[in-house]
Order: sequence, then C-alpha cells, then structure tokens
Amino acid sequence: MSKAQDSIRIIKKYPNRRLYDSFTSSHVTLADIRRLVQEQEPFQVVDAKSGEDITRSILLQIIQEAESDGNPIFSSTMLKNIICFYGPFQGVLGSYLDESIQSVIDIQTQTGSKSSHAWTEFMHGQAPMMQDMMRQYVEQSRDLYMNTQNMFGMFGGFSTQTKEQDKAKSKSDADPLSGEEQETGDEKKGDKE
Repeated sequence: MSKAQDSIRIIKKYPNRRLYDSFTSSHVTLADIRRLVQEQEPFQVVDAKSGEDITRSILLQIIQEAESDGNPIFSSTMLKNIICFYGPFQGVLGSYLDESIQSVIDIQTQTGSKSSHAWTEFMHGQAPMMQDMMRQYVEQSRDLYMNTQNMFGMFGGFSTQTKEQDKAKSKSDADPLSGEEQETGDEKKGDKE
C-alpha cells in the first residue's frame, strides 16, 4: 500500500447497513461521515463483503438527509433540470457545478471564514451582491452560448426564433403573394377581363 492509500480513512459498510471506521475501530453514522467531509478528512467507504468503493452512494445519502432537514439547496425545478442534463451534456454540467462550488470554497478559505456560523453571516451580508453577480454570470454564459450557436449554426434543433416567427416565415416563404398582395393580383386579373 502506498502512503496516499495509508492516509485515507477506510470506512466499511456491512450488510446490516452499519458503518465501521477502521481508523477509530468504531461504528459511525452518516452524521459522522458528514463531519469528515466538512473537516476535509480523506476517506473512502467500501462494501465490507465485495470491497467495492461505495463512497458516492454514501455521499448521496448524506445529501438526501441534509435536503430533508430545514432549507434544501435543490428545489424541485432545479432537480428536474439536473435530471434533464443526464445524457450527452452531463459532463458539461458536472464540471460547471464542480468549478462553481470550488470557487465558493476558495472564497470561504481566503476570507478565513472556516466556521459555518461566520461564513453564514458573511454570506447573508453579501447575498444580494453575490446573487446579482451570479445572475450576471449566468446571463453572460447564456448569451455566449447563444452567440456561438448562431455564429457556427450549431445544434439545428435549437432556435432563438419563436414558434410564431417560424410559422410566419414559413407561410411567407410558401406563398410569396400573401394577404393584400394576393387580392391586388386578383383585382388586376378582373380588370383585364
């Protein structure tokens, strides 16, 4: 085993759903694992029987538990939007979310606001400004995406035109003499007869 592997705390999950921390030789709960995450303690959760790495599923359980308590981070609409990204674009969303969250953690580290209470107070004071900055960033990202799409003609299925504009355009393309022009043309025929 390498030094890096030695320094990672191994937590084993047994068939009875109990978690056992091999470092402290004691059973732990999801709350204990959440503390390890918050303290940035390196760990890995493995299935005791198969040895399979199940860290992600345990972290998802912690998120689900945290979302059930108090004020959730993810609204139903946001979760639906995330689900829609699974498929060809999930790598893009995953890296975007990862970088965004890492930026917030970096700000927290630089401000020295290690305690969650101090960080919460700081963010409440900064919330309007931060929300405005994030809104501007999202708008700029969307505009950049739409401009790139229009410039290179990418993603033919997406369009910046509305359905009404498309219908009006296709109607005028199919019938060059529309509305009044057609009646005027008919009147001219009648005058010749």
